[in-house]
Amino acid sequence: MKKIVYFDAAASFLKPESVILAGIDFLRNRYANAGRGVCARAGWVDDMVERVRARVARFINAAVNQVVFVSNATDGLNRVAHIIERNFDIAGFSVAVSDLDHHSARLPWQELLRLGKIRKEIVCDLDENFDIKIDSVPKTDVLVITAMSNVLGRAQDVEKIISVARKRNPDVITIVDATQYIVHKKIDVQSWGADFVVASGHKIGADTGVGILYIRNPDKYSPDKFGGGMVMRVADTGMILNESPECFEAGTLPLTQICGLGVAIDELEKSRPDLDLIKYMYDELDKNKRIKILTVRDSALLSFVVDGMHPLDFGAIMGANDICLRVGNMCASWIHRVLGVDGSVRVSVGPWNTKSDADKFLSVVNKIVK
Repeated sequence: MKKIVYFDAAASFLKPESVILAGIDFLRNRYANAGRGVCARAGWVDDMVERVRARVARFINAAVNQVVFVSNATDGLNRVAHIIERNFDIAGFSVAVSDLDHHSARLPWQELLRLGKIRKEIVCDLDENFDIKIDSVPKTDVLVITAMSNVLGRAQDVEKIISVARKRNPDVITIVDATQYIVHKKIDVQSWGADFVVASGHKIGADTGVGILYIRNPDKYSPDKFGGGMVMRVADTGMILNESPECFEAGTLPLTQICGLGVAIDELEKSRPDLDLIKYMYDELDKNKRIKILTVRDSALLSFVVDGMHPLDFGAIMGANDICLRVGNMCASWIHRVLGVDGSVRVSVGPWNTKSDADKFLSVVNKIVK
C-alpha cells in the first residue's frame, strides 16, 4: 500500500491502534447492550459506559452527571437548540452567532428564525484578527461561541466572552462549539462557565458516531428525546424520568464508539498534534507569491488559496500525489465570505505527521505553483 500523507486531521483524526483494538475486543469478546440485561456481559458494558463518562468528565473538568453522549457535534448542537426551544418561551429571543461558526453551530438557529420561532439573529463583531470582538459582545438571550474556527484555527477567549455576555444579560444561555478547540487546548468547563459545550469524538481519535454534550445545569431542563433508557416509570398519563445524564440518552447508545472514546482521550493527552509543523509549512508557503495564506503562523492549522487555481483543482493534484487535505468552504461559509474567497485549502496535522510529510507536501506545491 502506498504511503499516504494524511493532512486532514481537522476533518477527522486518524484512529490510534489502541482505539481500533479496544473496539475489536469489545465487539468480539464483550458485546452486549447497556442498561437492558443482568448477565455479566451487560454489567461490564454498563460499567464501561460509566467509566468512559467519568473519563470525559475528568478531561473537561465536569461532573459525571453533566456529561451526555450524543452522536457527534452536529447532533449535540441541534439538540441544544431543541432543548432550549422546549424549555423556554423563545418567541422574543435574540440569538447571537459569529462568522467563525461552523454550519452546525449556526444553522439550527437560522432555521428557528426562518420559522418565526425566535425574534432575531445578531452577528457578533470580529476584530482585525478575525477573533470575536470581546468588548462588542452584544446583549442577547442566547450566545453561540465557536471556540476555534475550523478555517482559521485560532483559540477564542471563551471565558472572557462569556463573562462579558453575562454582564450584558445575567440570564444569557451560552453554547460553545469546542469541536476544533478540544484537539489542541485543555478545556475547563468550570472556568468557562458555559451552559452547554459540544465536541465530536472522531475529531480526537475515537470512531465516528459518538460526541460529547456538556450541560452545566442538567436538572434545569427537560429532555428533547424520548424512548427506552431515559424513563424510570411510565403511566397512562405521563412518565417519571431518570436523572441526568440518562434522561438525555434515549435509546441504545453508540457503545463501540464510547468504548474507544476513553482510549482516544488517553492517547490525545499523551500526544497532541505538533504545531511546529504548521509553522514550518507556513514559512515555506509564505515564500511563494502565488499563495495567499489566510491563517496566522501560530494557528492550529494552515489555510490558504492559490492565485489562479481553484481549491478543488489543487486538492485533486494533491490527492493524485498521495497527499490528503481538505478543500472547499469547510462547512464554514460565513468566514469565507468575510475573507473574500469562495473556498480554501486546509492543511491540518495529527500526532502521526512528521517533517518528511511536510517536505513531501511542499515539494509537490513547488512543482505545481510557480
